[in-house]
Amino acid sequence: MKLLLATLLCIMLIAPKSGATSFEEWCIADEQTPDDVLQMALDWACGRGGADCHKIQQNQACFLPNTIRAHASFAFNSYYQKFKHQGATCYFSSAAMITDLNPSQGSCKYEYLS
Repeated sequence: MKLLLATLLCIMLIAPKSGATSFEEWCIADEQTPDDVLQMALDWACGRGGADCHKIQQNQACFLPNTIRAHASFAFNSYYQKFKHQGATCYFSSAAMITDLNPSQGSCKYEYLS
């Protein structure tokens, strides 16, 4: 009985508290979205949306691969991370999706804000 109580106490002390668990999520372009739809969403994210898109400019860390899908993914994530605590979503007219796999590659680091 003492062993059972000691075990339960240990579990309670080391288990994460309710609401304390945080999952890392990134917002990326949906693979099934046509390039023209991605381009419109990318333009909005980098313009009126307020995403930080300087890293997808030529000669910057996330310019390559130079594809609409890769650039849209970076811009979507920038917007999502920047504004998610203000109620922003990863939707972009169905052009984007949430992933728990970090999309960073090489020197191109996708931001994650908890």
